[in-house]
Amino acid sequence: MTNLTPGQRADRDTLLLAAILAGLATLGPFSIDTYMPSFPSIGRSLGATTLQVQQTLSAYLLPFAFMMLFHGALTDSFGRRPVILVGLVIFALASVGCALAQSLPQMLVFRALQGMSAGTGMVAGRAMIRDIYAGHQAQRVMSMVTMIFGLAPAIAPIMGGWFEVWFGWRSIFVFLTLFAALLFVSCYFQLEESLPAAARQPFAPRPLLLSYFKLLGSLRFALLSSTIAFNFVGFFLYIASAPAVIYNLLGLNANQFAWLFVPGISGVILGAFLSGRLAGKLSPRRTVRFGYFVMFGAALFNLAYNALLPPALPWTVLPVMVYSAGMALAMPSITLLVLDLFPENRGLAASLQGAQHSFFTGLTAGLLSPLVSGTAIGLAGGMAALLGCGFACWFAYTWSTQTERVA
Repeated sequence: MTNLTPGQRADRDTLLLAAILAGLATLGPFSIDTYMPSFPSIGRSLGATTLQVQQTLSAYLLPFAFMMLFHGALTDSFGRRPVILVGLVIFALASVGCALAQSLPQMLVFRALQGMSAGTGMVAGRAMIRDIYAGHQAQRVMSMVTMIFGLAPAIAPIMGGWFEVWFGWRSIFVFLTLFAALLFVSCYFQLEESLPAAARQPFAPRPLLLSYFKLLGSLRFALLSSTIAFNFVGFFLYIASAPAVIYNLLGLNANQFAWLFVPGISGVILGAFLSGRLAGKLSPRRTVRFGYFVMFGAALFNLAYNALLPPALPWTVLPVMVYSAGMALAMPSITLLVLDLFPENRGLAASLQGAQHSFFTGLTAGLLSPLVSGTAIGLAGGMAALLGCGFACWFAYTWSTQTERVA
C-alpha cells in the first residue's frame, strides 16, 4: 500500500469533504427534478389531476424555503454535524413515506417533510467550509462543491426518466431514500464536527432573536446576499422559462430541452472550475470583477443579438452559458464574504442567504418569467436588468468598505 505524504493526505481529505458537502447540497435538486418526469403516472396511481400533482412541488418548496431561515441557527447552537445527521434521517423517512403513499394527501405530507429537511446539508456545508478553511483554500473548496453540485440539475431528470421507465415512479423515492442513507453513513463516519462547543450560540429565544436582528439589520449583509441572488436569477430566468424558450422561441420538441440545460450547467461547472484555479492567484474582489466582466459581456451580446435577429441555435443559448460561467466564477468569493461578516453566526448567515436565494427564485419563476418569456428580447432584457441590480448591490458594498477605509 502506498504511503501518502501529508500534502497528498490533506488533498484527499479536502476532496472527500467537498464530495460529501456537494452530495448534501444535491438533495434539493434531486428531490425536485428526478420525479418531474413521473407526474402523469403519479396522477394515475393516486387518482389525482395534473394540477393536483403539481401541488406536491409546492408542498416541498414552501417548507424548504421556510426552514432555510432556521437551519443555520440550529447548526450555530447544536453543531453542524448533529443537525446534518438528523436532517438526513428525517429526509430518508419522508422519502420512504413518498414511496409508499397511497393517496395525494399522504404524498403532500411526506413531500413537506422532505422540504423541511433537505436544506440542512446545504446550509451547514457552507458554514463548515468557512469553519475549516481560510483564504484561497476556502474559495477553492467552495468552488469544488459548486462544480460537483452543478451536475445535479443536469442528471437528475435523466435519472428520473430512467427510473420511471424501468421501475415506475415509486422507485424514484426509493432512490432518494438510498441516497440519503448513503450520505448519512458517509457523514457519520467521515464528517467531523467543525464548530467547537465553546463557539456555539445559546439556543434561547432572546439570543436567537438578537442574532436575527443583527444580521437582518446589516446593510453589508443585505447587499452581498442580494448580489448573489440577483446574479443567480439572471441565469435562472432562462431555466424557469425553459418551455417558452424551447417550444415557442426555438421551435424544438420535448426531447430537446438539453439544448438549454446542458450549456447552462456546463457554464456553471466551468465558472466554478475557474474560480478554484484562480484562488490564491487573484484576490476575491478581483475574481468577482472578472466574473462581472464575463456576465456583462454575455448580457450585452444577448441584447444586441435578440434586438437584431430572430432566436436560433446556438446564439440563443450561448449567452446563457457564458453568463452562468461568470456567475459561478464570482459566487464562491461573494459567498465567503457573506460568511466572514459574522464569524460567530456563520450558520445563520448561510441560512438567511439561502432563504433570500429561494425567495428570489420563486419570484422569478412565478412573476418575472411569465411577464418576459413571450419574446427573446424580453428575456434578454430581464437578464440584463437582474444583472444590473446585482452589480448595483456589489458596487454599493465595495463603496461602503472603501469609505470605511478612508474614514
